[in-house]
Amino acid sequence: MEYAVCQLGVAAVRAEGSDRSEMVTQILFGEKVKIIETKENWIRIKAEYDGYEGWADKKQFLNLSESDYENLKEGPYTSDIFNMVLSDGEPIVLPLGASLSGINDFKIRFGDKRFFYEGQIEEGNMTKSELVSLCKLYINTPYLWGGKSNFGIDCSGLSQQVYKYAGVQIPRDAAQQSELGEALSFVEEAEPGDLAFFDNSEGKIIHVGIIMDGNRIIHSHGKVRIDPLDSTGIFNTDSQLYSHKLRVIKKIL
Repeated sequence: MEYAVCQLGVAAVRAEGSDRSEMVTQILFGEKVKIIETKENWIRIKAEYDGYEGWADKKQFLNLSESDYENLKEGPYTSDIFNMVLSDGEPIVLPLGASLSGINDFKIRFGDKRFFYEGQIEEGNMTKSELVSLCKLYINTPYLWGGKSNFGIDCSGLSQQVYKYAGVQIPRDAAQQSELGEALSFVEEAEPGDLAFFDNSEGKIIHVGIIMDGNRIIHSHGKVRIDPLDSTGIFNTDSQLYSHKLRVIKKIL
């Protein structure tokens, strides 16, 4: 088994080892992976954080020894929309939610490579109410299938990233996330920070959003946006139509 860490702001993980292949998720700076297979310039990886697998460009990762991999702990995290590390005097832009693994006095070490971080730090122990304020930093982020950063994000990437700031690790996909927590009977029982899940005509969970106050929800649909929520689902204020049918609300925190 080989081990590595993402050394760029964001690395795409694809269904196949090709730049033309569908992106299924992303690995952010400081997130660790296990290398399952190598094929020319591509590595098949398994993300340490959520177990997601796929193919990535090996140039975007830095190989680690097993001991360095085990000693590199997840978090804390970047907490601004714009963050930066310097490597050999050259800047690397980091997204919101990048892992500052092993940071000490603003210095980060991945094996023999050194980085200097310039930005604010969040330890990953936010309260449920604080998560709602964090969500707002993602507003107007473009929807991106497989994305999980403020450069582009999908619905389940948003919920996973936000919950990470509370120290709660949830799966990558909406259907997996819907299996967690306590189901609520009514929208009125929900608290800001709870997760709402939505299904299609076949009953499959296809969407997730984060409850806000005032019967509103923040979710990624075209872009990260805030819309009204009721027992029917999400009412899109642009189209003046319901865009998603409510299946269940879950209390995880």
